[in-house]
Amino acid sequence: MADPKGFLTTGREVAKTRPVGERVRDWNEVYVPGSLLPIISKQAGRCMDCGIPFCHNGCPLGNLIPEWNDFAYREDWSAAQERLHATNNFPEFTGRLCPAPCESACVLGINQPAVTIKNVEVSIIDKAWDGGDVKPQVPERLSGKTAAVIGSGPAGLAAAQQLTRAGHTVVVYERADRIGGLLRYGIPEFKMEKRHINRRIEQMRAEGTKFRTGIEIGRDLTSTDLRKRFDAVVIAAGATTARDLPVPGRELNGIHQAMEYLPLANKVVEGDFVAPPITAEGKHVVVIGGGDTGADCVGTAHRQGAASVTQLEIMPKPGEDRNAGQPWPTFPMLYKVTSAHEEGGERVYSVSTTHFEGDEEGNVQFLHLVEVEFVEGKLTQKPGTERKIPAQLVTLAMGFTGTDVENGLVAQFGLDLDERGNIARDADFATNVDGVYVAGDAGRGQSLIVWAIAEGRSAARGVDRYLTGASSLPAPIRPTDRSLTV
Repeated sequence: MADPKGFLTTGREVAKTRPVGERVRDWNEVYVPGSLLPIISKQAGRCMDCGIPFCHNGCPLGNLIPEWNDFAYREDWSAAQERLHATNNFPEFTGRLCPAPCESACVLGINQPAVTIKNVEVSIIDKAWDGGDVKPQVPERLSGKTAAVIGSGPAGLAAAQQLTRAGHTVVVYERADRIGGLLRYGIPEFKMEKRHINRRIEQMRAEGTKFRTGIEIGRDLTSTDLRKRFDAVVIAAGATTARDLPVPGRELNGIHQAMEYLPLANKVVEGDFVAPPITAEGKHVVVIGGGDTGADCVGTAHRQGAASVTQLEIMPKPGEDRNAGQPWPTFPMLYKVTSAHEEGGERVYSVSTTHFEGDEEGNVQFLHLVEVEFVEGKLTQKPGTERKIPAQLVTLAMGFTGTDVENGLVAQFGLDLDERGNIARDADFATNVDGVYVAGDAGRGQSLIVWAIAEGRSAARGVDRYLTGASSLPAPIRPTDRSLTV
């Protein structure tokens, strides 16, 4: 156990953020560099080393949280990172981007602020990188088997790294011009600087993983060609069909899906553009969707110099405390103020867009909305609440509905889909096609980064067993496992 009285003597303290006026002028991460290390050992000491650590169940990866909390408390950083990597290939990603369902399941969180698990995690891995403890793990021998991974998001990268370390020759195919999937082009720089991805890619290259960018399977390379070249295939292409808003005026200029808008801002930071083709500069911006992607659009619009930013959510405003239907240790839907929301703008709940209004040139100028409420379990418009707000740039951040079936990948492989429109798979993450597996959002549906990594690791075990008849790789989850975090 760390500090036996830590949870009694030490209060919760989280990472400090830079002043709003400073951080909205750049694209660097919002946190004060180095602000965690002076406090993190004491924060790790708040862990109670519970007899039943519910944080394990709250985390799809089954992270050994009490163990690396203990090492962090004792400042044994080498041992802490070893325990961290035992279950998670990319803790610097989850430590920055995961909503931390482990903290919602923390036993201390029953009646006190939970342990800062996420902050401890990112401190351990950042110190490990700085100290040179993160090294390539080159397999001792090669199996002679080959595997292709389609998609380089967290699920694809996790599957690829696990399979490479098992001795297989692995090639990752990515349709974008850089590796990383939504980590690269869907997550703004201010939430995670892309240097964290770059050094993981270099580690994976040193281990033997090969990467091919600018190739879309189903169009640039057929499934037949891929199956001739490889003994197994892992599909980790994500849930790429964005939910649309089919209301009058949707065709007006200036209305874009979030994943049309956000990647362009990232490309500016990468040096591809001097200015983004779609920008919020000087415009009244409306973000439709109250989730994390919507918050990413809000923060991006602030940095581009928007005249105003309004975020709309059709559901009622969540409470600040758990309700009876979301008891501990489940992951509750609570009112959350992200770093982007701290930077300004307005959040409007319980409203629905009725139509858009444009000018003579076909550019959107106003968004018409109406308040809604639940009546007998159904969302119903409230008469007399219609109004319009200025909207010269609208981003749709309403989530994804399933796998893209129009790019040819599903049809060419002959894959079955489940009732939710995702690629169907069995207990080993295998599809109905021999030697073809699926991991991440492509099979699960839109979900969290921690689920993607867990699925990539589990699918890799299934592939390893298929190729060699047995596997020593860990399998954190089953495809049907929804755990406590849903």
